[in-house]
Amino acid sequence: MLSKLRALGARVGQRVDHPLGDPRELRRMVDEIPGNNALRALDEVLGWLESLQGVEDFPADRLYEAVSRLDDVAQRNLRRLTRDYLYTPRLSGAEEQRLWEASHGFWTVLAAGYERCLPSPGSKAKVADKKLPALTARLIVALGGILKWQQFRYRAAPAELWQRLGAALLIAESAGVATRAVSLNANLPGVSSPQQEFVKVVAFRASSMDSLLPQEIELAERLIAHFAAGLVFSEKATSDSVYWVDLVLAQPPRRLARMPVRATPTQRFFKPGKAHAGIAALLGDLERGGDDVSRDINLGGQQDSRVLLPVLRHLAAHLAPVPQQRRHGRHRVKQRVIVLPGLNNALGAFSGRPPGHAAGVAMESWVVEDVSYGGFGALLKAMSGEWLKIGALIVVQPAGGTWRLGIVRRVQRLDESAAHVGVETLAQMVQPADLIRRMASSYVAIAGIPALLIREDNEPGVIRAVMPSGSFDPRQVLDWSDAGQRVGLKPIELVEQGDDYDVARYLLGTRG
Repeated sequence: MLSKLRALGARVGQRVDHPLGDPRELRRMVDEIPGNNALRALDEVLGWLESLQGVEDFPADRLYEAVSRLDDVAQRNLRRLTRDYLYTPRLSGAEEQRLWEASHGFWTVLAAGYERCLPSPGSKAKVADKKLPALTARLIVALGGILKWQQFRYRAAPAELWQRLGAALLIAESAGVATRAVSLNANLPGVSSPQQEFVKVVAFRASSMDSLLPQEIELAERLIAHFAAGLVFSEKATSDSVYWVDLVLAQPPRRLARMPVRATPTQRFFKPGKAHAGIAALLGDLERGGDDVSRDINLGGQQDSRVLLPVLRHLAAHLAPVPQQRRHGRHRVKQRVIVLPGLNNALGAFSGRPPGHAAGVAMESWVVEDVSYGGFGALLKAMSGEWLKIGALIVVQPAGGTWRLGIVRRVQRLDESAAHVGVETLAQMVQPADLIRRMASSYVAIAGIPALLIREDNEPGVIRAVMPSGSFDPRQVLDWSDAGQRVGLKPIELVEQGDDYDVARYLLGTRG
């Protein structure tokens, strides 16, 4: 890269001490970026963006032209890397880290490049007024990209990121272009505006993404973009405003449980508006059996309704006129618990077998900081292995207590080693059982399905079963021997699937 810069710099001349300052060289370099290797292409774009950082006296118009052209050519490669990061099966930890660093690094350097193009007090160099709407909108998109890739790792975004977002929108507002429609990418259809891009980021933050898987976070962002036109963002609070944000403060949007202590002209207010009705309508259609998602929703590819449903339910709950509230009160505690991951460990714990040896996973010790009837929050001083993610099944034992079954619902990294984890308690009383398929139970000796049966928090006559992944069959009646009596379990529905388990509801039959 350095030798290429020196050679090209000699050809361009001294008007701008960088090859990308010459329009012809810029076009040529963009054309030479490889199109058959996404990671290499993004790495080259990143190198060019970084090379611009140390160049002084770069005319703002030409700097914006260089940064935006590199942005445009990078997007198709970034989309490919995002798919690889989210959907490649059995991606190694090293490869996952490599893809994350490339993508997060791109958005970080891109945002810094756009910020250099912004008008500053007393500076004569600035982009032409006609480019300011696109500049501020692209900058907000780049800062939102940083936020999303931080969220993929369940890391809280730096508070100053919100100050940078607010500064970009304030510049657009001051110039009277915050709502002006612009094209965000030369290679993609559609238009947006600085304000609409800012509102998307606010909605993303308001949607509590730390309880979604990375693939679900990506889908949620795309659904927010589709319904963004219905979101409402205003300078004045209304009776149904849900969140507020101050564009000059280094703090994320906050729930409008009460009005800010004092009003300022930089405060803005957010509510879901018609977007909630659109999300609810799509959710209702899919729940009624519809599987033809409207073609004008860009979901990054064909998506099964079973994948979309939990994401839509999540958005419908969090982007609602009255956002989701906690069902149970929390109580502050300080208590150590033993934690084991996975169904095999859970089966062993509730069957009285020595736990801790399934798949070579050792016991862990967490510090519980708050508890409620429905679950608990715990602090991890050191991050667990790769098993710790949204949807992981665990068994937990307080000191001197009995085992309890739970599912990880939320993960928030506090730094490189520590994290806060939210766990839903599935049950405190669990009964291990072997379930036999009815068709074979009377005449064939067949291995049973190991399961954990949950009686609590069910409708009358209904029981939940936690079984190995793939065990649930909606057409298969299961038999269970309860205290020597055979009980039939008629399938109702599959409630949830994890990496190694199914949770299903069954109707209890008559004893025989």
